[in-house]
Amino acid sequence: MSFPLNPPTPCFFYITLTSVLLIFSHHGYGYNTGLAATGDHLNYTIGAIIDPNSRKGKEEKTAMRIAVNKFNNYSNNRNLSLVFQNLTGKLYQAALAVIMCMLLGMSKQLVYAFPGFYNKETISSNNLWLKFVAETEELIDETRVQVIVGMDTWQQAALVAEIGNQAQVPVLSLAVSASVRPSSQLGSPNLIQMGSNVSEQISCISAIVHSYHWRRVIAIYEDDAYGSNAEMLTLLSEALRRVGSEIEYHLSLPPISSVVSDPREAVHQQLLKLLSTQSRVFIVLQSSIPMATHLFQEARRMDFMGKDSAWIITDSISSSLDSMDTSVIAYMEGALGIKSYYSNSSSSFLEFSTQFQKNFKSENPEEDNAHPGIHALRAYDSIAVITRALERLGSDDTNSPKMLLKNILSSSFSGLSGKIKFEGGNLPNSNSLPFRIVNMVGEVYTELDFWTQDLENPFTREAEDKNNGRNTTRTLNGTVIWPGYLKRVPKGWEMPTDAKPLKIGIPANTSFDQFVKVDEAQIDQDKKYTGFCIDIFQKVLEILEQNYTVPYEFHPVVGTYDELVDCVYNKTYDVVVGDVTILASRSKKVEFTMPYAESGLVIVQETPEEPHKAWMFLKPFTTKMWVVTGALLVYTMFIVWVVEYRSNNPAFRGPWKSQLGTALWFTFSSLFFAHRETIRSNITRVVIVVWLFVVFVLTSSYTASLSSMLTVRRLEPNVTDVAWLKATKSVVGCDGDSFVNKYLENVSKFNRAYIKNVSSEYLFPGEFQSGNISAAFLELPYSKVFINQFCKNYTATQLLNRFGGLGFAFQKGSPLAADVSEAILTISENGILKTIEDKWFPRSADCSTTDTDELSLQNFWALYLICGATSTLCLLLFFLCLLIDFNRHQASTSDANPNTDGSVWMKTVQLLHFFHNGPTEISNERLSNLSPRSTGDEWISPWLSTGTPSDATEYHEVTFDVPEPPQISPSPATTTHT
Repeated sequence: MSFPLNPPTPCFFYITLTSVLLIFSHHGYGYNTGLAATGDHLNYTIGAIIDPNSRKGKEEKTAMRIAVNKFNNYSNNRNLSLVFQNLTGKLYQAALAVIMCMLLGMSKQLVYAFPGFYNKETISSNNLWLKFVAETEELIDETRVQVIVGMDTWQQAALVAEIGNQAQVPVLSLAVSASVRPSSQLGSPNLIQMGSNVSEQISCISAIVHSYHWRRVIAIYEDDAYGSNAEMLTLLSEALRRVGSEIEYHLSLPPISSVVSDPREAVHQQLLKLLSTQSRVFIVLQSSIPMATHLFQEARRMDFMGKDSAWIITDSISSSLDSMDTSVIAYMEGALGIKSYYSNSSSSFLEFSTQFQKNFKSENPEEDNAHPGIHALRAYDSIAVITRALERLGSDDTNSPKMLLKNILSSSFSGLSGKIKFEGGNLPNSNSLPFRIVNMVGEVYTELDFWTQDLENPFTREAEDKNNGRNTTRTLNGTVIWPGYLKRVPKGWEMPTDAKPLKIGIPANTSFDQFVKVDEAQIDQDKKYTGFCIDIFQKVLEILEQNYTVPYEFHPVVGTYDELVDCVYNKTYDVVVGDVTILASRSKKVEFTMPYAESGLVIVQETPEEPHKAWMFLKPFTTKMWVVTGALLVYTMFIVWVVEYRSNNPAFRGPWKSQLGTALWFTFSSLFFAHRETIRSNITRVVIVVWLFVVFVLTSSYTASLSSMLTVRRLEPNVTDVAWLKATKSVVGCDGDSFVNKYLENVSKFNRAYIKNVSSEYLFPGEFQSGNISAAFLELPYSKVFINQFCKNYTATQLLNRFGGLGFAFQKGSPLAADVSEAILTISENGILKTIEDKWFPRSADCSTTDTDELSLQNFWALYLICGATSTLCLLLFFLCLLIDFNRHQASTSDANPNTDGSVWMKTVQLLHFFHNGPTEISNERLSNLSPRSTGDEWISPWLSTGTPSDATEYHEVTFDVPEPPQISPSPATTTHT
């Protein structure tokens, strides 16, 4: 009689579990001892729930038998027996509850709980339950177990644990756990986790994704009808989010048991859903070997395993690679796999492997590969945990389930699968190298690297990603054979091809066509699409083509820039190339490249007429500059007069008014290099040379500064700021296609009625002249272009707000965005970007700007210091020579007239008289009433004369107009010294 299978419903599952628990509670069933004494031996029974039809179940069965036989051979007073119960994919959760009741000796209570089900009329509709009960009724009453081990899925283990908690029976699960919480925190204190935790595999997957900078992935899993996939997807999503990646799409494959008729077609229909996705990084979280075989066969046929794709499989598939058919591995070529690590070189493993292969071949002659895998090792270690716990039981603890559970949880030893030590009911991966990363190559696999739980250094090698130049992440240690034999790291993205080129959206109508211009009349593509942004993109492609080609095609789009960004967001286009401003709101939808131009908001306004300024000629120099220059001029004039006066220069002799006028005339005329007076002293010549150099620099600087002030209009804005424009209700203009309109309305709080859209840069002058707008709000790149063309009539204010700049917009997760950003930096550093700017935005000669700031003393202090220091040194030199000459004169005078007064005042008067009249002799009687000679005002002094030595004796007459001296007694005759 056949028993058709019907999928279990949640209600059916709930009734099953609740009913079994009610049986335990109402009938008071506790721990079943199941101990049978045979002579001096105590017999223990271990219940094993496995799937004997799968490779995993076969390995577990053989390994458990080897462990039990080894214990029985060496134990003196204990004996173990195994009771296997088949658990195939055709049994539902309800059947699993029946198995538990069988192992715990509760079949009658189960039948009594459902009396209406156990008859011939109901067998046909509830065949799965009652068939299993009818076949095992007699065996149920005779079976007693102390420990249960096995289970394929975590959901099966959790169900068994619920019943085991009521019966106080420890449950050792070999299934992979999807929960990160310890079993004790899940309400299952009797559940001990022997299998690996899927969260650790997910951490390894996220490390691989992060090391190769993949931003988006596709998760694939086979639906197991237990809901465990949702928890795995949650763990994967959180792990990827921590490394800056995300799941673009998750593909659920039907259970292999539900598509037995045509599994390949079922997989094909599911893979068709991936054609609309861009990511090409596929992560197979969970799958049976038959389903994985069909998956990779169909994926290769549909070109999902082509170039720039990457596949990662978890331990659920990788653990079976050793026993898998080589033709199946060939379909997986290029994929990366995660395998649990174990030592295959220890003596204990070699001993176990030899025995395992011998027994496995005899028990399963249909299997070609008899090598043990990780499932066999964990099954062996689970029995070892139980036997070690039994050995530590005392004579009074043989019937104590709590002591047995305590001994199991306190286990600590090195097993075949690794270190065995439980924490909260779980077996953490305490191995230093918990997972091996393998690569499918041909019909075999090769080991690449080990994954550790070190977050900073998950892999053993730090290397540069040659794909994009990044060198801050750890990569796999080994040469990876990628799908399609790609020599570089795959992008993990659907890269453009000749058959499917990159679709680029560009603005069809721009207000400033220097950035992007579309000429539909042109047939040549290079002439049809031009502009600053187009040239930058083409230069970027030249750099990218050094690694890979990027076929592309332009698609002009009529609309606003926000609409262009939405076209990328909804995947109408792959990228937008144009003068798109990077904004926070847009960055949530698309991924921008590095900005290639600065962006901000400025106010453009008309330039007011320059008012007439009567004192404009004083503006080139600051007030302090004028004062210091005048002081230096007077100081120089004084030195020239002093030196030349002593040098008997007729031009600097005569009445004091004449001398002052001559000195002033000489100094001022030197400003224009128009002086004609003869200079006789070398000291004066040195002073004049330095002064003329200062004059030359000052006049040149003054002329240049005054010229720029008269030719370049100074900015005196008639628009104060944004608040002034709003307060006066002035109408402002802006680019209608950009975001500025909404920005003025939403952020700057302008009234919509006072905002006018201007569609072209050439319409702004007309709007200004007609008075339609008082000011224009333009982005910084546009304002530069506008001012460069209309610099004589318009000016721009300082930057009001900064934005992210101008960039290209790609789809979220696109690896091209990072490569294009790097290429933009390259052309910027190489000066190519500046060359493109000069090509499209040339500076007009009429609009060249000049710094017209006033020249201050800080600009010339060094020059003034040199001039002042030189003049001072020359003056000191002159006075030194004068003092020397005076002292000689005084020495000769003191010999002729020893009674001369030697006071300081007298010497000062004599020095002044010596400077004024030359070396004349003054009697003591006339010191109190000193006056010029009454006999004449002529005197001769050849000192520091520029004449020749033969002319030293010649007299140089200088006439002074001096007042008549008072009547005094005749003075002695004076002696003239030459």
